[in-house]
Amino acid sequence: MSIEERTDQFRESFQRLKDEIGKIIVGSQEIVEGSLICLFAGGHALLEGVPGLGKTLLVRTLSQALDLKFSRVQFTPDLMPADIVGTNVIDMASDGSRAFRFERGPIFANVVLADEINRATPKTQSALLEAMQEHRVTAGGTTYTLDQPFVVLATQNPLEMEGTYPLPEAQLDRFLLKLMVDYPSRDELTEVLERTTGKIEPHAEKIMDGQTVRDMRALCREVPIASHVRDFGVRCILASHPGGEFAADLTNRFVKYGSSPRGAQALILCGKIRALLDGRYSVSFDDIRASLKPVLRHRIILNFEGEAEGMTSDRVIDNILEQVQPAPKAAAV
Repeated sequence: MSIEERTDQFRESFQRLKDEIGKIIVGSQEIVEGSLICLFAGGHALLEGVPGLGKTLLVRTLSQALDLKFSRVQFTPDLMPADIVGTNVIDMASDGSRAFRFERGPIFANVVLADEINRATPKTQSALLEAMQEHRVTAGGTTYTLDQPFVVLATQNPLEMEGTYPLPEAQLDRFLLKLMVDYPSRDELTEVLERTTGKIEPHAEKIMDGQTVRDMRALCREVPIASHVRDFGVRCILASHPGGEFAADLTNRFVKYGSSPRGAQALILCGKIRALLDGRYSVSFDDIRASLKPVLRHRIILNFEGEAEGMTSDRVIDNILEQVQPAPKAAAV
């Protein structure tokens, strides 16, 4: 199969999955697209918004459209790490002998919904670290490998709401994208009411299996990126580091910590997928620009002055986009 045919097939499969989710989810096209980008990039998504905006429903609908194992973990203050990872239990045989057996937790699934993740304590949140980064779990001295594809889709409420804990920076950095879920428009809210208060309740059908997801992931990584386009992405990442050679003005004033190399990896992967969705087999500057906010907004940590003055990471990213300009091909390293 030619590259053009594979690219067209990727777009068609992506759109079919998006349309199937659209049977349930009204609007939120950027959020749906961002969640699917995470799925095919092999990363994880953090969805933030006030309660009642359909974050959990979106993830559940995505799981319905995929022929994959799904599990949901409701994060609460009393949730323990073993409730996520699993624990060793004692089995008694018919002859009276006893042996330990590992009882797998809900993390052993292909699609994991971490619902209201910031309502659990940091100790419990950290139970996801190894699984999200290395796709494996260690318990009782034994390491268990998670089946692929594996993706964590977490929802969280704004930190200003009661009963929330801020996610540790190490946890945030393991999310490929952070997606902000906003209130629906007038027309979208009307459509929501028509779908949810009528006699017919829509349901998403399973249209994609695990092998298809793995094939699409492999294609995403094959997309080439020119050195000058990659250099533009690198300089955007470096512009988030205060005191650095490429630091933007707002970065030096309001940022405490900038993006890690994981941010650069996420930026390139998202750019490759956006290129495929646009029918191209090469990454453009616009692909990098379009990916920058969801990739960086949770990786830019503001300093005291930034928090005191109400600065946001999105405004810092806007400043980065203004100041970092693409370099000519010959000037790229």
